[in-house]
Amino acid sequence: MKEDRSVGVIGLGYVGLPLALAFTEAGLSVTGVDANPRRVAELNAGHSPIDDIDDDRLRKAMKSGLTVGAADPAVLAGIDVVVVCVPTPITDAKDPDLAPVLSAAKLVRDALKAGQLVILQSTTFPGTTTGPFRLVLEETGLVAGRDFDLAFAPERVNPGDPLSSGRLVPRLVGGVTPEATARTKKLFENINATVIPLSSPDAAEMAKLLENVFRNVNIAFVNQLALLCERMGLDVWEVIDAAATKPFGFMAFRPGPGVGGHCIPIDPYYLSWRAREFDFVERFIELSGDINLAMPRHVVELAVDALNERGRSLKGSRVGVIGVAFKPDVQDARNTPASEVLALLAARGADVSFHDPFVPELRDSAGQVRSSVSLEELLSGSDLIVVVTPHRKLDWDAIYERADLIVDTVNSSRGRVRRARQVLRLGAGWAAPDVSAAAR
Repeated sequence: MKEDRSVGVIGLGYVGLPLALAFTEAGLSVTGVDANPRRVAELNAGHSPIDDIDDDRLRKAMKSGLTVGAADPAVLAGIDVVVVCVPTPITDAKDPDLAPVLSAAKLVRDALKAGQLVILQSTTFPGTTTGPFRLVLEETGLVAGRDFDLAFAPERVNPGDPLSSGRLVPRLVGGVTPEATARTKKLFENINATVIPLSSPDAAEMAKLLENVFRNVNIAFVNQLALLCERMGLDVWEVIDAAATKPFGFMAFRPGPGVGGHCIPIDPYYLSWRAREFDFVERFIELSGDINLAMPRHVVELAVDALNERGRSLKGSRVGVIGVAFKPDVQDARNTPASEVLALLAARGADVSFHDPFVPELRDSAGQVRSSVSLEELLSGSDLIVVVTPHRKLDWDAIYERADLIVDTVNSSRGRVRRARQVLRLGAGWAAPDVSAAAR
């Protein structure tokens, strides 16, 4: 079997950059390319644009031979393996948008040589690797499985968790031929302790969708449960914690203002779109995506309810949002529910601002670009605080001490000193006063 020692990585974001560094640290020759000139310049200056890679690790990899360049076919010439790690978004109609994948395929096509291995890693629907992606590559006249090897090997990166791109996370691989699968398995054994071969790229693509849609469906379920608990006067957080004491048959998911990131809000629509091509209407999975997408509207309704308690209208009120990254302790704001929360609040006449120590600027879903203000300015200048993302580095005790009125969408008020009718919690209603927390 061919010994692959040079790797090209297309797309140097949360997936591609850790992959490029891992292969470099394993002793392979690695070339990374990105379509964004600013990203290329930033990396070549030794600055990492993502949370999971610090500058020192990046600079060590560059000194060890990692090269970074523009998206030019000449950069990929003569490389043994090319791995595509580009985004897979959806359109406004919630259909798959394969434009980034196909653009990367054209880049590979223009450098493709017989004997190369091409691996797609971007999360997508079953049939992408062997369908549209393969068709672009075969415009060269070379045939996958005969003249070059082709495989799908899904990423399992969890932004904010550097270990998720490490050796101990098992890797799935599926090639168009057994030989392509074996070759891809051997390549990833350089950086993964466990590599699991599957029967085809389609099976690997479906396994990846299952992982993410599973999470989305369960988050949608607890979000619906949270709405029911509000009506019933129950505390959904207490209910979930209670159920989680069962040592088998239960996995705890938490409600919130919606879902974000590069996969979870997107993948249900990739799967349901593909299902329709087989005359299979997947209402259940698509509904789960719709439930989570609707949660920002519920957050705004909670803001209305909280202000009404004080005899105020949302229109004309100053509303401060804490946290706009899609999850705690990262600078990644892709598909963040905060984008919709900000836009909806503004559309209903609120004077909106936000504070996030990781995200200096955010374009909301209405296209308005907003800059983060200081926490001091937010707390002193807001009639209502809405907690969307609970970054650990924030001084939550000070926030709950100073803010007069809070909508808590993530249970950040748990264990904090609370005053009567100060905190309205998603899934639980008005939090009971808790002055005992100060003594604990």
